[in-house]
Amino acid sequence: MIAPILLLSLLQSPPNTLTPAEKAAGWRLLFDGQTLAGWRGLGYDTVPTGHWVVVDGAIKKIANGNVPRVADGRPLNGGDLMTVDTFGDFELSWEWKVTPSANSGVKYNVSEEMSLAQNGAMTPTAVARGAIAPNHSALGFEYQMLDDDRHEDGKLPTHRSGALYDLIAPNVAKRLRPVGEWNRSTIIFRGNHGEHWLNAPPPSWIAPNRCR
Repeated sequence: MIAPILLLSLLQSPPNTLTPAEKAAGWRLLFDGQTLAGWRGLGYDTVPTGHWVVVDGAIKKIANGNVPRVADGRPLNGGDLMTVDTFGDFELSWEWKVTPSANSGVKYNVSEEMSLAQNGAMTPTAVARGAIAPNHSALGFEYQMLDDDRHEDGKLPTHRSGALYDLIAPNVAKRLRPVGEWNRSTIIFRGNHGEHWLNAPPPSWIAPNRCR
């Protein structure tokens, strides 16, 4: 098994800055290029540093072989990274690249309470009282980021890069760049309208009146 590595860089050009026009339009940086300020782990008040690190101006997911272990020696799953602040309608743009066989994604419209409940009686209150954080992923819509050619999920159209994971396959004309090169993605979510974009037009998918 090849441990996947994900690099995320939520930035404009030059890196991690906004132009005056972008500021005037209401854009906001979620990543300062140096720290994980403004982020935390699912079920945590702080960042799960055993899973995430900032390297060369990007957020890097630590390979599974190097994350903390559970009692039976298996790597600890979960460790999802989330913003401290919550958002309603939004447009999110970021850059990302993966290593061979990597599988990751960006989730939105996540219910932390429902996500924690997957792990038994896990609630934010229980976590605050010292309960162990969930050993699984968050529940929500997912923008899939995958090595389409090498990962097993690439055989399923709704699991390929740019898809609304497990629901809507990406546009066959999408422009996914080779493993190791930066891709630029955008999620637009307003009311019941959702869009996934990957490296400029055409969009990966547009689903008016379907994201409820």
